[in-house]
Amino acid sequence: MKVSSNPKKPSSATESVSALPNVSHTSHTSPLLRICDVTKQFRSGNRDVVNAVKRVNISLHRGEVVAILGENGAGKTTLIDMILGLTTPTSGHIEVLGHSPRDAIRVSKIGAVLQTGGLLPDVAVADTLRMIASGYPEHIAIDQLVEQVGLQDLLDRKVGKCSGGEQQRVKFALALLGNPELIVLDEPTTGMDPSARREFWAGIHACAQRGTTILFTTHYMDEAEKFARRIVMMHKGNVLADLDTQSMLALAQSALVQASFPAEVDRQGATPLPPTAAVPDNIIDEVTEISGLKQKNKSLFEPSAQEDNRAVRTLQFRTREPDALIRYLVTETNACNFTVQKASLDDVFISMQRDAEQSMQRDAEQS
Repeated sequence: MKVSSNPKKPSSATESVSALPNVSHTSHTSPLLRICDVTKQFRSGNRDVVNAVKRVNISLHRGEVVAILGENGAGKTTLIDMILGLTTPTSGHIEVLGHSPRDAIRVSKIGAVLQTGGLLPDVAVADTLRMIASGYPEHIAIDQLVEQVGLQDLLDRKVGKCSGGEQQRVKFALALLGNPELIVLDEPTTGMDPSARREFWAGIHACAQRGTTILFTTHYMDEAEKFARRIVMMHKGNVLADLDTQSMLALAQSALVQASFPAEVDRQGATPLPPTAAVPDNIIDEVTEISGLKQKNKSLFEPSAQEDNRAVRTLQFRTREPDALIRYLVTETNACNFTVQKASLDDVFISMQRDAEQSMQRDAEQS
């Protein structure tokens, strides 16, 4: 990556991913980062083996901007630690431009912005930059870097007096010092206020526009949607999905339709399934039972209300044809009390999590 002395600044801190270089992860060029069948195991206090990362395969090509999305405990940070050479896989291997992670760090191929640590609170920002720069045989000019990241007003301030967002900008500048080809960011905006998040992502966006490969972890759906060309969803160490952002968003271009189905209760207190099995496949993608308290993903059917030997069962349908579904339910079933809402990326993630949990449960029962 060649850094301009007058870097172009984004016109808005919230510019969408459409402005970024369009580099497909299906490119035929050699991957910049290869994560091959990587598993990481730890032993818990009772000596049980915990699989923090399970047989993960991911490749990044030059110029990609990729988000790893997942809840706390999904394995995101463990995976980042292995990419940065802070820990080694139990099995599998990782390469960065043909180097091991530690060698890639040594030759300045990777820059990193981690969640915590890495800064001396009693040292001024300018002195911090000079001190870290002295460890590189070659580095970006500090004056140029200060302008690029927007640190002009912070140079004389001690790091400990900087806000959380300002400290992350300092870390970002340090990550860029060695002119790396890959920038890795682990939950970079955790704890930032909305204004600080916008400013921070403006700097990341400008870096991506110049062609630097960006890999970041987050549990903020909006960050993944706005700033990534590709999203990798993780859950309990597994990769649930690895899709370009537009394909991932297409999964969210559906609606959630809830409907109630009155039914007779038998002597054991059970109710029959609502007559939905004949709904055409092109109308519904998924059906979920909703309990009386509106809790999602109930695995056992329960009456949600019971009066005069009758029960009301509520189902939630994921569909891209809400009008057609409601017409069918009205004419072919006894459904009532319809509600409709647009699905979101969160809904897609929750659905994938549920499918993964059910799959793991089936595997456990069969073993």
